[in-house]
Amino acid sequence: MEEINVIGAGLAGCECAWILANNNIKVNLYEMKPKFRSAAHNSDDFAELVCSNSLKSELITNACGLLKKEMELLGSLFVEAAYNSKVPAGQALAVDRDVFSSYITEKIKNNKNINIIYEKIDNIDDIKGIKVIATGPLTDEALMTSLSKKIESDSLYFYDAAAPIVSRDSIDMNIAYWGDRYEQERGREEPIEEWKERLSKMGEADYLNLPMNKEEYELFVKELLDAEVVTLHEFEKKEIFEGCMPVEVMASRGIDTLRFGPLKPVGFTDPRTGRRPYANVQLRMENKEGELFNLVGFQTNLKFPEQKKVFRMIPGLENATFERYGVMHRNSYINGGKLLNNNFCLKKDTELYFAGQISGVEGYVESAASGMMVAYSIISRINNNIIEFPEDTMLGSLAKYISTENENFQPMNANFGILKPLEKKIKDKKERYTKLAEISIQSINEFKKQNYINI
Repeated sequence: MEEINVIGAGLAGCECAWILANNNIKVNLYEMKPKFRSAAHNSDDFAELVCSNSLKSELITNACGLLKKEMELLGSLFVEAAYNSKVPAGQALAVDRDVFSSYITEKIKNNKNINIIYEKIDNIDDIKGIKVIATGPLTDEALMTSLSKKIESDSLYFYDAAAPIVSRDSIDMNIAYWGDRYEQERGREEPIEEWKERLSKMGEADYLNLPMNKEEYELFVKELLDAEVVTLHEFEKKEIFEGCMPVEVMASRGIDTLRFGPLKPVGFTDPRTGRRPYANVQLRMENKEGELFNLVGFQTNLKFPEQKKVFRMIPGLENATFERYGVMHRNSYINGGKLLNNNFCLKKDTELYFAGQISGVEGYVESAASGMMVAYSIISRINNNIIEFPEDTMLGSLAKYISTENENFQPMNANFGILKPLEKKIKDKKERYTKLAEISIQSINEFKKQNYINI
């Protein structure tokens, strides 16, 4: 049986190597530490947590909590290590980061099926056979150059500037209205009542719009400028500001700057008043099901609690559920929707897999989860089988997201908005999430049986 080559001993690489090794598959695990380190690394251990020590909620009615439960059912080393290094944090699963990394490191080093090679890979073609790229968001420049020869250069990204995403059912549709700027311009000759009815129908336009009056806009800008921002690493600052402008930085250039930028009201008329709004926030559909919406132009460095407070000041978002907060940080990743199959394999090179944040997932848990999915995909391939993780699970939903073409592809966290919707709508959110979690767990257990997965 051929050996599998996993490049990078971070969260995704270790999870992938562990699952493969526990299924009696030989693994070469390449790691550049301790010889070389990225700007974000401090420890020589594997699976280093470079930012927060929180792995989010333990509750299965939370998307990340449900994802961890699915992973646990499939033999996750990541989840095992988390519970063996847990520290008090209420409903969140927080860990002692040193204990966590040390636990995984020892498990990997003591596994007889894993051969650890301390070496930095500059050229992917130097390694033969099946390869898993799990090098994380700070992938070495030489390796990225090598990878660029395998894929289109415009499908490589070197920073993550993502706007917040909210769920559709948390938007006040009494305020929001459908419309494209130029479509609305064409519609101004229609009688106002007919125009209101046409624009209220989903699918008649590409954008959902939230109008603001002068008082609402100026108060929003004031709070935006007063909000607390994330302190960037030195190695991130140049990358981000050359490529993209945070909404709070744009607002600092003058009270009307946003009104001449992403909140430009020209070409819109508020159906409630029949007049042009003072400012207009546009929301773009994030998935085909229309369950998620992106705040256009709202890439930001605000801390997450500040985003929730400030962006809920926008009329129509007072009770918004944020499925993903805006982020701006150094993050090398590929356009998975354009390049990958739902088993995380490169469409043009079936011996090359991607796992972790470089694949287009976002977050600690999601990175480890992608490593797990790659491992099970390779196992099924070796057994002359093809598996697909069910779409009614968080694992399957992430796999579908990263392999679905999207003109505005951005890394994605686990969230209920990407999960396959219920056939019968449940209005109460907690009840709905509970039902989705029950279906997901049942589906994972069936998946284990069908694919003879023994933990």
